[in-house]
Amino acid sequence: MKHIFIVNTTAGKESCLDMVKEGIAQCTEDIDYEIYTPDSPNDSINFIRTYLENHPEEKVRFYACGGDGTVNKVASGIVGFPNASMTVLPFGSGNDYVKYFGSDVFLNVCDVINGEEKEVDIMKVDEKYALNSTHFGLDSVVAKAMNKLRRNVLFGKKRAYPFAVVWGFLFGMRTQCTVYADGEQLNTGDILLCTVSNGKYVGGSYFNAPNSLNDDGLLEVCLVKPVPRLRFIRLIKYYVAGTHINNPKFENIVVYRQAKKVTIEGPKGFCVSIDGEIYESQHIEVENLERKIRFAVPRK
Repeated sequence: MKHIFIVNTTAGKESCLDMVKEGIAQCTEDIDYEIYTPDSPNDSINFIRTYLENHPEEKVRFYACGGDGTVNKVASGIVGFPNASMTVLPFGSGNDYVKYFGSDVFLNVCDVINGEEKEVDIMKVDEKYALNSTHFGLDSVVAKAMNKLRRNVLFGKKRAYPFAVVWGFLFGMRTQCTVYADGEQLNTGDILLCTVSNGKYVGGSYFNAPNSLNDDGLLEVCLVKPVPRLRFIRLIKYYVAGTHINNPKFENIVVYRQAKKVTIEGPKGFCVSIDGEIYESQHIEVENLERKIRFAVPRK
């Protein structure tokens, strides 16, 4: 098997390139590998697809070395190629997708290389893809603000998300849109937030989809209706802990569904966050593709 490490040198507090090299060097077995450092996010997708088109018979595993954005780009690159698989070396600030399995098990490069492959779902969002979550409302307001802040000297890195949350708390508590899950209309007015997930976490620590299975062919849809800010502050701890589903405190606030397809209608300028990437459209179709990605998980 060929092992290709896609290293995002801008992920996390410092470049992870040396850490990747050191991790590979510690492995006792010889592996056929190369390291690729993309010039831009889309460069990753183009590199992966070109490589796979030119090596259709070669078994290849790509390693997303970075955060959730890097994971998304690698997944988007390999989808549709049966000879390709992927896994993650989590060096980002959130690392939401690997929390499904337990992010600490991905810290040893040798364990990841020797991981066991399993088939997982990926969602198609119009012509894009999301491995972990498509989320909007307060979530997309926060993600949009975080993308602007993350390279800021004062508010960037790990401080970007808390500051972005404050921005969302002030300006993103209501979003106009209508959400349909397999044709069922879930809301008639504004929403606070909505997540459409195959993973379990968003935003680094929010356990938004505790019932999610990433290989069952179903999306977990969690829609939260607007609430006053003081009530929001009292309830957020349950959302962090993943105890908001069927919680009496969330009665008439949360709508939770499983669906194969989700449709979102919004006004001009409406946006969603696709694994952290902001995407704007007034009509968005999210369709789950069952077990279309082979994902290697350490055996520990």
